[in-house]
Amino acid sequence: MTALNVLGGPLLACSFAPLTGYFRDGCCQTDENDHGTHVVCARVTADFLDYSLASGNDLITPRPEHRFAGLRPGDRWCLCAVRWKEALLAGVAPPVHLQATHAKALEIVSLDQLRQHAL
Repeated sequence: MTALNVLGGPLLACSFAPLTGYFRDGCCQTDENDHGTHVVCARVTADFLDYSLASGNDLITPRPEHRFAGLRPGDRWCLCAVRWKEALLAGVAPPVHLQATHAKALEIVSLDQLRQHAL
């Protein structure tokens, strides 16, 4: 079955460079093993990266052992829905690509919240 995005259509790819997704397949797909729910396709900003680092989640430093090159402002990345919501409440939520954001995100954030930050 095809995964759906938050708009009800087929889930589009988020990024192949850097390669993102829980499965590192370029898409914000998920399953029951994805405890972080990496389903929000966002274009990260410097403010968000700084916020995430200060919150204990370093998305800047490369971690080759996890096939992670480190992020720079402007990169697209499948974020944990809870982290995106925390950033929203802190005023630093990065913009979201709705067609590449998995429908499971709607269990954590509203479509209105995502639309207000849509690319």
